[in-house]
Amino acid sequence: MRKAMIVWGGWPGHDPDLCASMIRGWLKAEGFEVQIEITTAAFADPAIHDLSLIIPIYTMSKIEKAEALNLCAAVRSGVGLAGHHGGMCDAFRDSVDYQFLCGGQWVAHPGNIIDYRVDLTRPDDPIMKGLKSFEHRSEQYYMHVDPANEVLATTTFSGEHAPWIEGVVMPVVWKKRYGAGRVFYSSLGHRAYELDVPEIRTLMTRGMLWAARE
Repeated sequence: MRKAMIVWGGWPGHDPDLCASMIRGWLKAEGFEVQIEITTAAFADPAIHDLSLIIPIYTMSKIEKAEALNLCAAVRSGVGLAGHHGGMCDAFRDSVDYQFLCGGQWVAHPGNIIDYRVDLTRPDDPIMKGLKSFEHRSEQYYMHVDPANEVLATTTFSGEHAPWIEGVVMPVVWKKRYGAGRVFYSSLGHRAYELDVPEIRTLMTRGMLWAARE
């Protein structure tokens, strides 16, 4: 049985406890044994190198250097990493090691909760296959991203809330390699209920399965 670890905490506005519970259920349904941790100290445990998948849900907050380096080493050795929204890519803002691992960092969501479109760029990728571009109402994440990411979906900023970014095409969903490990990220899912949007739940489940080490 493959083993996954969810580490949740940080800013409560992203419903980290509820998201952890939902994702735990999805992974158990896929045959994973899932452990839940609530402190970043879990990332420093040598035992994480034996896991199949790690899911951080830890908006903002801080991570100790040793914790970040052990997490990076685990993924580099083949452990998968997957996550969503601020729980993964607005976490540990002062850790460049962690940002290099994830492939992106949140910097703004102009207009806060707005209507926007998610456009699939790789509809034939197994993670996105059968899905279609869709409208969504939430935070439209503006991010600093790694050009090495393999982008699966994007969104385009209208400029209504920040005129200087009109027409900017921003990655929403990506996957990447980090050493021998696979990393998956979706910027969707500001609140826990959004994870039950069919498109979001599907791409998140497939993305986690893709990232997980066999």
